[in-house]
Amino acid sequence: MTDNRLVLAARAKINLALDVLGRRPDGYHEVAMVMQSVALADKVTLTAAADISVTADIADLDCGPSNLAYRAAALLRDRCGVDRGVRIALEKNIPLAAGLAGGSADAAAILRGLNELWRLSLTPTELEEFGAALGSDVPFCLRGGTVLATGRGEALAPLPALPRVWVVLAKPPVAVSTAWVYGNYRGERVAVRPDVAGMKACLAGGDLQGVAARLGNVLETVTVPAHPEIAALKAAMLEQGAMASLMSGSGPTVFGLVDDRRRAEKIAAALKRTAAWVTVTEAAGEWGGEDGPTAATD
Repeated sequence: MTDNRLVLAARAKINLALDVLGRRPDGYHEVAMVMQSVALADKVTLTAAADISVTADIADLDCGPSNLAYRAAALLRDRCGVDRGVRIALEKNIPLAAGLAGGSADAAAILRGLNELWRLSLTPTELEEFGAALGSDVPFCLRGGTVLATGRGEALAPLPALPRVWVVLAKPPVAVSTAWVYGNYRGERVAVRPDVAGMKACLAGGDLQGVAARLGNVLETVTVPAHPEIAALKAAMLEQGAMASLMSGSGPTVFGLVDDRRRAEKIAAALKRTAAWVTVTEAAGEWGGEDGPTAATD
């Protein structure tokens, strides 16, 4: 970091388990999710400026006031009485509308970064409260690691770290609206719900095979029938040797857990013939130490 510039990583997430428990009085859905950070990340550069602006290295992203990154900066500025702005530059490695929380990850990085750049001295809890006002995934993206998320996703409880594992990500050439998926979710269509309690026990015991056996996402009952290519990608990952495979979030990205990097890269190479975007990454821990903001060089 310099006095005027800061560069941060904004890490993607996957859902090892996602259950929807019902509709809340506030209109959101009550959920129980086991969320996991992965090393795949956008690069977020913050530079001191008189006003707030956002640029991105992809043309499809709206960088105006409706952009979540812009909203994060505006929220912090307005709520904390800051009389400065920031120029936000996004280098997008996380695909859009993918179920990987790319927008939430960027917003979380901006909250963390501006807390430092603007010297606000906000606590992690205060930052997560700001994050919850922006979106249900933002508090998790602020914390990272392996977490049980309940409520509408903003109530977080740390879990034992997932044992080291490689993650193959594959996104078919479709975009999925989270609002559409939740709007079309019907609990009566779910035959088997995720074993969240069993997954917590496996994490406590360092049992990667047990975690893999308990992957589950009830939103597949909505997204997979609309986009059969998701089911095809899951099957292909298993055929190529993944321990387990699941759709992340509301989709359409599919992930596979693999205990060997060479095998993960082999699976990714095979999937590139059938998916629009494929990468290999790995599970990542909580923010802190070398995962924190990185110093910029001018």
